[in-house]
Amino acid sequence: MTDGTPDHVKIFDTTLRDGEQSPGISLNKPEKVEIAQQLARLGVDVIEAGFPITSPGDFEAVQAIAREVEGPVICALARTAVQDIDAAWNAVRDAERPRIHTFLATSDIHIQHKLRTTREDVKGQARAAVAHARQYTDDVEFSPEDGSRSDVEFMAEVVQIALDEGATTINVPDTVGYTMPHEYAAMFTRLYELVPGLRDVTVSVHCHDDLGLAVANSLAGVTAGARQVECAVNGIGERAGNASLEEIVMLLRTRAANLGLDTNINTREIARTSRLVSRLTGYPVQPNKAIVGKNAFAHESGIHQDGVLKERLTYEIMDATTIGLETNSIVLGKHSGRHALRAALEELGYQVEGAALNTAFKRFKDLADKKKKVTALDLDALVSDEMREAPAAFRLEWFNVEASSSRTPLAEVAVRMPGGELAEGSFTGDGPVDAFFSALNAAVGHEARLKEYHVSAVTGGRDALGETSVLLELNGVTASGQGVSTDILEASGRAYLRALSNALANSPVAEAEHHLRSEDSEPAAETTS
Repeated sequence: MTDGTPDHVKIFDTTLRDGEQSPGISLNKPEKVEIAQQLARLGVDVIEAGFPITSPGDFEAVQAIAREVEGPVICALARTAVQDIDAAWNAVRDAERPRIHTFLATSDIHIQHKLRTTREDVKGQARAAVAHARQYTDDVEFSPEDGSRSDVEFMAEVVQIALDEGATTINVPDTVGYTMPHEYAAMFTRLYELVPGLRDVTVSVHCHDDLGLAVANSLAGVTAGARQVECAVNGIGERAGNASLEEIVMLLRTRAANLGLDTNINTREIARTSRLVSRLTGYPVQPNKAIVGKNAFAHESGIHQDGVLKERLTYEIMDATTIGLETNSIVLGKHSGRHALRAALEELGYQVEGAALNTAFKRFKDLADKKKKVTALDLDALVSDEMREAPAAFRLEWFNVEASSSRTPLAEVAVRMPGGELAEGSFTGDGPVDAFFSALNAAVGHEARLKEYHVSAVTGGRDALGETSVLLELNGVTASGQGVSTDILEASGRAYLRALSNALANSPVAEAEHHLRSEDSEPAAETTS
């Protein structure tokens, strides 16, 4: 810290890469672009947009983000293979500020059992990978995967090689969430001793939450000298997830006077970013989640309520408005016109014109006829729901569900197929939702199996929009889908059909038809930091 100014900690967001590898998450290109644009509004320094070699879909999404999102560095992940690095560069080359992030395991357990190679080969691969990436861009990040379980002297050798070849960011991950804060800090202290050149580049942390220490370990790395934190919105990611972006940001902001550290994050965008990621991924935020959980600023105890009424600081260390929890201030009614709707959407960060505005206006009017007041949360949900519709996806045309306590529920549905034809189906079930989903299976001709089904309200009240999330399995592929409507069954049908569309898009057949993976590619989930 100099002259009382907090040191800047860069926020490297990996929601779209590590976060999307969470089981059941399957974002399409428009959804990824929407999240990336919101991350730019949030003010993250780096967006790790994906792992381009894994599929044409991922490549296209990263490329679209590189072309459409301005502000943050746009980063793509690559293994040390030449084809990975080439794919990463081709995906991000059109970005205003592109970065290639390459990685290779340095722990003996990974070298022996996963890579089945030697330490010398690892050093050679690291050297070649960073050198190849530097041919494309000056901004190259290198990660020794499973760094926290690596022999620190050997890892230091590999890091030095990466620096010699021109790496400008060195990220040392706690890949499996095994380390403890004091161990992680000591590792960085030793690395700085062994590799003095680390003080001339950006040093980064990437911590997983397997033991619930991801944020604590990230803070330990930062206090030991690291100035980039790799994290994800709502803490989503492999297994137990990553360090939570909102938690590390508000930790540094709230305790800035003590730590002398801060970020460039616009904290008033945190709540909206959290809701967007939750809605599009289908991963609900637990009520007691720090910062963004619905109970994070709630007080049930009478003693606490009394204290907060007298002085907020008695029981609240943060002001809820600083993370954007007052966004419900926007209110429209049934007589509001297109201009008012467009202005409200612009305030929320959406630029909607032409046919898209007409569609949004129609759904707004339908909702306004059913609700007295349409809030910012309602508008956010509606627009996100429309943006979720992919051109080549199943669409619910109409449905009829009959259910009572004295007869077996029966559902009849009509689905618009990707080719434009209308398909109908009917089925009975144990309940109205079971019958409805079975009828949808019958209409589209696929026998998907429901794994999870969640229903929540976007806002309070009996007239609230309902938001549903579906996780299903089809031919060994797990996929999620979300839907929004004042009618829970309609929202459920939208969610189920979107999940079906996502499952088919990610099926082995689709992968083979579109050459989704090179023959020697490993699954991304086994190779990430």
